[in-house]
Amino acid sequence: MKKKIIYRCSQCGNESIRWMGRCSECGSWNSFDEVLIDHKKSDNRKQSQKIERVPPVKLSAIDVDDGHRIVTGIDEFNRVLGGGIVKDSVTILTARPGAGKSTLLLEISEDIAQKGYKVLYASGEESETQIRNRANRILDEIPKDIWILSDISMDNVLNTVDTIDPDLIIIDSIQTFKLDEFNSRAGSPIQTIECANTLVDMAKNKDRPRAVIMVGHMTKANEMAGLRTLEHLVDTVIYLEGESDEELRTLMATKNRFGPTGEIGLFAMGEKGMIPIVNPSEFFITNRKHSEPVPGSALSVIKEGSRLIIVEIESLVSHSFTPYPARIGDCLRKDQLSTLISILEQRGKINLYDKNVVIKTTGGLRLSEQSVNLAIIMSIVSSVWDKGISSDVVFIADVGLTGELKRVPSMEGRIKELDRMGYRKVYISKGGLKGNGKFDNIKVVELRTLQEVIGHVFREKL
Repeated sequence: MKKKIIYRCSQCGNESIRWMGRCSECGSWNSFDEVLIDHKKSDNRKQSQKIERVPPVKLSAIDVDDGHRIVTGIDEFNRVLGGGIVKDSVTILTARPGAGKSTLLLEISEDIAQKGYKVLYASGEESETQIRNRANRILDEIPKDIWILSDISMDNVLNTVDTIDPDLIIIDSIQTFKLDEFNSRAGSPIQTIECANTLVDMAKNKDRPRAVIMVGHMTKANEMAGLRTLEHLVDTVIYLEGESDEELRTLMATKNRFGPTGEIGLFAMGEKGMIPIVNPSEFFITNRKHSEPVPGSALSVIKEGSRLIIVEIESLVSHSFTPYPARIGDCLRKDQLSTLISILEQRGKINLYDKNVVIKTTGGLRLSEQSVNLAIIMSIVSSVWDKGISSDVVFIADVGLTGELKRVPSMEGRIKELDRMGYRKVYISKGGLKGNGKFDNIKVVELRTLQEVIGHVFREKL
């Protein structure tokens, strides 16, 4: 039996016939591991593989099965995936530790199993007892068609798949599994990619398609750990965002071969696990009906995927006793907050050089759209002047460096949602609404500049 020793970089997979302190490809130090190559074993594998010639098929002749998805009872999860889990797909889910990945996947397993599908939940991080304890806490009933495998051997996973023939396979997480064929440690790029390749081949089997959901680790930079090859390999990449000490969890697809990207699913983490947020607008605003307006609060509408959400932005402006006032905004980028404060100072003629400014959203939703910029500024003005804005008034516009209001997309749809929800007035940019602009109840106020909006809302001349 002929054997050979080579050295392989654990970071990028680069191979060398001798050990090197620094990888010539990725620049990593002390990353080379010794790998034993068995030529006879490799040759046997090549001989056992049969080359299957697949003829081309006309696109117009390909049949699409309407039942190719497993539609779960979790609507927020279905929304992100484009309508449900595709039966021959590979999905990877990543999030920070403690965000609720395993909890969500266990809830999906319960829902799928109750619909008559078989589920294999393979965990390389938790024991059977730990998984059962979580199931007892969050599941109302444990279905009989969920199998648990606590092991890091991908070979054992494949053998178990042959034995129980599951429809959905959950791997938690892909960085903890390894194939016996390769000598590198679990979590190395070689092991991770090869394990993922094996799962893709199994899922795409035409004779027996299966759905696979893998959990991927997240780095400190909030990116998926490992090579980008892993993201290219799978069909869908979804991120679960949310801090362990917060209630809100946001599920978002950054890649989806079977549906649109940008859709988000909203969940609230509770004692019984991840609870879908059915009415986001009620979750992200404070109910102040029949009460006096509160200074520092303003409303806007954001568009997340195909969903329109009414959000409440709160501001607190206080006197600073330090040379450098604080600018705090967990819901948006610090640069964006600093820019809006500069616009307000220069164009709105309101001095904030000696004031601390704190911004947050009710419910903890992050703001990425420019349509909320006017609402952010108006909430700051409301806090500075200690004058409340009526809870049935909404602001939808971007604000340029000149102080002019800028139009935002999907304006008619946003206003229709406000009209349906019973709001009385909305401020937008001049010419920002196409069409006749007729609505049942809401009044649309079109203005050109930030100064005009401040004066119109607070009846002040600037």
